Amino acid sequence: MSRRIRHLAPALGLVPFLGYLIVFLLIPTIVVLVGAFSENGSPSLTNIQALGDSDVLRVLWRSILLSGSTAVIGAVLGALLSYAVATGSPDGLLRRAVTSACGVLAQFGGVTLAFAFIATIGFSGLITQAAQDAFGIDLFGNGWLFGLPGLMLVYTYFQIPLMVIVFLPSLDGIRTQWREAALSLGATTWQYWRHVAGPLLFPSFLGSMLLLFANAFAAYATAAALVSQGSPILPLLIRGALTSELLFGRENFAYALALDMVIVVAVVMTAYALLLRRSSRWLR
Repeated sequence: MSRRIRHLAPALGLVPFLGYLIVFLLIPTIVVLVGAFSENGSPSLTNIQALGDSDVLRVLWRSILLSGSTAVIGAVLGALLSYAVATGSPDGLLRRAVTSACGVLAQFGGVTLAFAFIATIGFSGLITQAAQDAFGIDLFGNGWLFGLPGLMLVYTYFQIPLMVIVFLPSLDGIRTQWREAALSLGATTWQYWRHVAGPLLFPSFLGSMLLLFANAFAAYATAAALVSQGSPILPLLIRGALTSELLFGRENFAYALALDMVIVVAVVMTAYALLLRRSSRWLR
């Protein structure tokens, strides 16, 4: 009996994590699933069928466009910054400063981030007023900051440091011996990146970009603070379905929208896990 307990002891450390998953992931998913297929307490496909409406599909496309564009921009710029950091000293000041800043900026979101952009490039923002006084340029324009273009800019702000955090370990996994071997065999720098480093880093790069997509697709607080009217993306449409003062009883439709988001994020994260498993083979 004591031997069996000793074998089970390491697994006891997973109990808090499993409890966390059940309370904050499994139970909410079940609630969303049941609510999406219910209407007035009875099973129904009404809310699922409503997902095919043109307005819902338009909002879904905007969410995918916002998440995809910021994921690509954040992945490219973040990868370049990661490479600049990885080529420096592992214990250097640059690496410590960049990684520390990225750790903070990647979590800098919500109402605080929205206020920072409004105070900077809003109607009376610091940079907006400076550009107007110095060059006569109206950066605020027709209020683009409070629409989809503004969300793209704000989301990119926290996508870049997140890319640095998740992609830098992959760059650290590239061994200098591989480049030295390629150059000693007559390969150019371009050939080394084309045939050696590039194929090794591509699964990790693509997986990191999918993670950025999921991060932007599920973001809510920043968009809610910037966009006070209308629902250009799915999280705000869910908010409207739950808090609308004109249409009551839309909670089950909000569940259906949330189920739509759960499916998209689940597909993206599954692809991310597969790519991460592939890239981890050469990082061992």
